[in-house]
Amino acid sequence: QVIRYCEEEILRQSVFHAVFEATKGLAERLREMSGSTLDGADLVDHCFSTRRQPPLVRINGFATESEISEHKGFANLLKGVFGTFRNPPAHTPRATAGWRIPEPDALDLFSTLSFMHRRLDTATVTHLP
Repeated sequence: QVIRYCEEEILRQSVFHAVFEATKGLAERLREMSGSTLDGADLVDHCFSTRRQPPLVRINGFATESEISEHKGFANLLKGVFGTFRNPPAHTPRATAGWRIPEPDALDLFSTLSFMHRRLDTATVTHLP
């Protein structure tokens, strides 16, 4: 799933743009799953809010305290990825020596995004009326 969103940038060896596109791809995946038009933390809150029972998107059975904790942690991980890797390049021009990401960090991010997509592959989506 990660490559689906940033293959062209990886082939061009544009780490900056590959990271940006890969994280935007994660948001697009959540929008496709939920039907939402939101973005970033608002999108995560919409999809994973525990105020709605059951939450719109669940990565587990959401039945035990441990599963609820994991669900909340996954939502926090999603927000962290958006805040750390998507927002800075979205608001900082690369040409002005703004935000940069070393290749090892980008590779770690791609691995994290792969994990997140894999969890979303098996997630349950509750469709709103």
